Amino acid sequence: MRQKIVAGNWKMNLDINRGKILLSEILDSDINKDTLTIIAPPAIHLNSFSQMLSHTNIALAAQNCHQHDSGAYTGEISAGMLKSVGVDYVILGHSERREYFMEDSLSLSFKVINVIKHGLRPIYCCGETLTQRQEGEHFRTISNQIEHGLFQLNEMELLNCIIAYEPVWAIGTGETASPQQAQEIHSFIRKTIAKQYGDMVADNISILYGGSVKPANAKELFTCPDIDGGLIGGAALNAESFAAIGNSF
Repeated sequence: MRQKIVAGNWKMNLDINRGKILLSEILDSDINKDTLTIIAPPAIHLNSFSQMLSHTNIALAAQNCHQHDSGAYTGEISAGMLKSVGVDYVILGHSERREYFMEDSLSLSFKVINVIKHGLRPIYCCGETLTQRQEGEHFRTISNQIEHGLFQLNEMELLNCIIAYEPVWAIGTGETASPQQAQEIHSFIRKTIAKQYGDMVADNISILYGGSVKPANAKELFTCPDIDGGLIGGAALNAESFAAIGNSF
């Protein structure tokens, strides 16, 4: 049975003091223990948060990492460094990284390999822009992102990944893909994986929806057969909202 997951991506928000307050509020909230809860704060919070989350059922994620283990890469953080402070997951290929930092699926494939090498789990993001959807390119765009970013992995490595579908046109805009639109893409992703790896792998990989999930729409989205949870942005910055989403399964 696939894991049900809510992952809160805090992006570049909250200093360390405000971040600790929010994390404490999340720890005090009553999120269903059967839901895998993941927090992805800014990188400077990771060491402190790892200590706060020890002996809890909440996992810690980084928002990015470099593809090399070490070297003259000023400002970057390696997967090994993240592991050393207790990180469990790494978000890779978020639409904002693709758009603002020009990351592409081929370069991300090296990050995926390195993250897995260090025993961490990638949360690999894919999704189409509004123009790509309007021009009927959304299926091909997502297929290319999946194939170029993940198909270098073997079956066991892929099963160690989580995929997050982000309709780029529904991030931070207040727009949300309808449950039918979201389910259609999630089903397509699962079929794309099945063609390469078979039904067993496709049926056991968790695929999250990452497009303006809120308490008001989470339950309807999460009842779709191929949606296994959410990569949450704005609503993850409020403990009550985040807990409500986590309890929406």
